[in-house]
Amino acid sequence: MNILSQNKIKQIRGLHQKKNREEQGLFLVEGEKMVLEVLRNAPQLVRYCVLVEGFENELVKRTENYVCSAEVLKKISTLTTPNKLIAVVEKLTFFSEEPSLILALDSVQDPGNLGTILRAADWFGIKKIICSKTTVDCYNTKVIQASMGSFLRVEVVYLDLLDYLAKTNLPIYGALLEGENVYHSKLETPGILLMGNEGNGISEELKQFISHPVTIPQFGSAESLNVAVATSILLSEFARRIN
Repeated sequence: MNILSQNKIKQIRGLHQKKNREEQGLFLVEGEKMVLEVLRNAPQLVRYCVLVEGFENELVKRTENYVCSAEVLKKISTLTTPNKLIAVVEKLTFFSEEPSLILALDSVQDPGNLGTILRAADWFGIKKIICSKTTVDCYNTKVIQASMGSFLRVEVVYLDLLDYLAKTNLPIYGALLEGENVYHSKLETPGILLMGNEGNGISEELKQFISHPVTIPQFGSAESLNVAVATSILLSEFARRIN
């Protein structure tokens, strides 16, 4: 077993930043549960693992791995309470067919929200999410944590969302407060479901492309729904109709 070098420490700390993740094509997966899921499902993507002294696992032994103290792991981790294991992983490449329903995100900023949306998309069989370039990086460690492994199965693409929506021939369902009750709406696929920013919703420049505005009816007194919760509800209704 190898001792973690200063160069590896520098690389790992560098991967806390988006620009370094993009330049190197690498990202971090932290925590025993998450790392082992990657090792089980996509071991070829794991560049190397870092583990605390005394931790042992057969899957980890099959990869290039480095040992360090709990103190060092805490210094290189992005987590407030680091686990025993970190993996440096190559970014994923997907070769999936165009799905029947595409989820589009306009400037979703919170990593926890994007991770939860990834998890919901995976649950409801959504294979592809397209994001505006102002949406949080899907390889942010907090996104990876919140996705609970769904980042391995759902493709995330960043593009000029305005240009994409302007050119598509697919129906675009947009989540708007003034939209039609989704439970009474005719939902057809293939199509695109567009969700907006946590505070401002869908931007004005994108609203013009919405062909089918939909809303989730309110039955109680809550002021609003979190974007990840709203996405889950709408995906559930699409899945119910499709299946």
